[in-house]
Amino acid sequence: MIVDFTIYPTDAGESVSAYVAEVFKIIEASGLSYEHHAMGTNIEGDWDEVMTVIKACRDRMLTQANRISIGIRIDERKGVSDGIKKKVPSAKAKMTGSNT
Repeated sequence: MIVDFTIYPTDAGESVSAYVAEVFKIIEASGLSYEHHAMGTNIEGDWDEVMTVIKACRDRMLTQANRISIGIRIDERKGVSDGIKKKVPSAKAKMTGSNT
Protein backbone atom coordinates (compact mmCIF):
# COMPACT_ATOMS: atom_id res chain seq x y z
CA MET A 1 0.00 0.00 0.00
CA ILE A 2 1.04 3.59 -0.52
CA VAL A 3 0.31 6.12 2.19
CA ASP A 4 0.48 9.84 1.63
CA PHE A 5 0.79 11.60 4.94
CA THR A 6 1.50 14.96 6.46
CA ILE A 7 2.48 15.79 9.99
CA TYR A 8 3.29 19.17 11.46
CA PRO A 9 2.99 21.06 14.73
CA THR A 10 0.16 23.56 14.90
CA ASP A 11 1.73 25.54 17.71
CA ALA A 12 5.20 26.17 16.27
CA GLY A 13 4.73 29.35 14.31
CA GLU A 14 5.11 30.02 10.62
CA SER A 15 8.12 27.84 9.77
CA VAL A 16 7.97 24.14 10.68
CA SER A 17 10.84 22.77 8.58
CA ALA A 18 13.00 21.95 11.62
CA TYR A 19 10.20 19.74 12.94
CA VAL A 20 9.66 18.14 9.55
CA ALA A 21 13.41 17.42 9.30
CA GLU A 22 13.13 15.25 12.43
CA VAL A 23 10.31 13.29 10.81
CA PHE A 24 12.37 12.86 7.63
CA LYS A 25 15.10 11.18 9.69
CA ILE A 26 12.62 8.60 10.98
CA ILE A 27 11.19 7.92 7.52
CA GLU A 28 14.61 7.58 5.91
CA ALA A 29 15.80 5.21 8.66
CA SER A 30 12.73 2.98 8.23
CA GLY A 31 14.03 1.20 5.14
CA LEU A 32 10.68 1.64 3.37
CA SER A 33 10.33 3.20 -0.07
CA TYR A 34 9.33 6.84 0.24
CA GLU A 35 9.11 10.12 -1.64
CA HIS A 36 9.09 13.48 0.10
CA HIS A 37 7.13 16.18 -1.70
CA ALA A 38 6.27 19.78 -0.94
CA MET A 39 3.09 18.94 0.96
CA GLY A 40 3.95 15.62 2.65
CA THR A 41 5.49 12.21 2.10
CA ASN A 42 4.49 9.03 0.28
CA ILE A 43 5.57 5.80 2.00
CA GLU A 44 5.11 2.28 0.62
CA GLY A 45 4.93 -0.91 2.66
CA ASP A 46 2.46 -3.14 4.42
CA TRP A 47 -0.01 -1.74 6.95
CA ASP A 48 2.00 -2.51 10.07
CA GLU A 49 5.27 -1.21 8.64
CA VAL A 50 3.83 2.08 7.46
CA MET A 51 1.73 2.69 10.56
CA THR A 52 4.76 1.97 12.77
CA VAL A 53 6.68 4.70 10.92
CA ILE A 54 3.80 7.16 11.20
CA LYS A 55 3.46 6.43 14.92
CA ALA A 56 7.20 6.99 15.42
CA CYS A 57 6.89 10.33 13.61
CA ARG A 58 3.94 11.26 15.80
CA ASP A 59 5.74 10.28 18.99
CA ARG A 60 8.83 12.28 18.02
CA MET A 61 6.89 15.39 17.09
CA LEU A 62 4.92 15.27 20.35
CA THR A 63 8.22 15.55 22.23
CA GLN A 64 8.70 18.93 20.53
CA ALA A 65 5.19 20.34 20.24
CA ASN A 66 2.02 20.40 22.30
CA ARG A 67 -0.33 20.09 19.35
CA ILE A 68 0.14 18.43 15.98
CA SER A 69 -1.90 17.73 12.87
CA ILE A 70 -1.65 14.46 10.93
CA GLY A 71 -3.30 13.76 7.58
CA ILE A 72 -3.29 10.26 6.09
CA ARG A 73 -4.50 9.00 2.68
CA ILE A 74 -4.13 5.33 1.78
CA ASP A 75 -4.02 3.63 -1.63
CA GLU A 76 -4.16 -0.12 -1.09
CA ARG A 77 -4.20 -2.42 -4.10
CA LYS A 78 -3.83 -6.18 -3.88
CA GLY A 79 -0.93 -7.72 -5.76
CA VAL A 80 0.88 -4.47 -6.48
CA SER A 81 4.37 -3.79 -5.24
CA ASP A 82 6.76 -0.98 -6.07
CA GLY A 83 3.77 1.18 -6.92
CA ILE A 84 5.46 4.27 -5.56
CA LYS A 85 7.87 4.14 -8.50
CA LYS A 86 5.36 2.98 -11.13
CA LYS A 87 2.29 5.22 -10.70
CA VAL A 88 3.63 8.50 -12.07
CA PRO A 89 5.54 7.00 -15.02
CA SER A 90 2.43 5.00 -15.94
CA ALA A 91 0.30 8.15 -16.08
CA LYS A 92 2.98 10.11 -17.95
CA ALA A 93 3.28 7.34 -20.54
CA LYS A 94 -0.43 7.67 -21.20
CA MET A 95 0.06 11.38 -21.88
CA THR A 96 2.14 10.50 -24.92
CA GLY A 97 -0.16 7.71 -26.03
CA SER A 98 2.03 4.82 -24.85
CA ASN A 99 0.25 2.22 -22.71
CA THR A 100 3.25 1.06 -20.69
